[in-house]
Amino acid sequence: MTKELIKEKEKQLLEITGAFCAQKLNDEYFGLCEKLIKKMGRKRDVPFARGKLEIWAAAVVHAIGSINFLFDRSFQPYMSSKQVNEYFGTKGTTVSNKARAIKDMFDLWYYSPEFSTNAMQENSPFNNMVMVDGLILPLGNLPENIQQMVLQARAEGKDIEFTTEYEDQ
Repeated sequence: MTKELIKEKEKQLLEITGAFCAQKLNDEYFGLCEKLIKKMGRKRDVPFARGKLEIWAAAVVHAIGSINFLFDRSFQPYMSSKQVNEYFGTKGTTVSNKARAIKDMFDLWYYSPEFSTNAMQENSPFNNMVMVDGLILPLGNLPENIQQMVLQARAEGKDIEFTTEYEDQ
């Protein structure tokens, strides 16, 4: 498939998900769906080059929604996967299989920084965790000066690494 055809399918996919998010969700969800679709469009083997665009649109919404608790009534916005499938006229098993493939392709999981809503990022239990020598520890277990360094680095969007060194006696 040519790049032009792929770009056209990408544009159509963005229109379909954009209409859905405008009617049923919000702009933040559309932004995340758009980011994911564009990332899919840059793959060597573009997933949505084959198959129905409605299925891919539902799968994108499903993938983004599932990592942001869209299908959990205690979160807002809320929508059932059945409602997503009804909107797009798709079957649940087909969509969930495609969504699983998308999540595996991009290693998406709960609280994935790149594809989480702002609310999910703010409430992530990982915000107060840090890895030291391969162990995950609560940030509060580190000395105060190290905690401040970690928080400052995170605010600046930087990663820092700490290791402990032991001397042989």
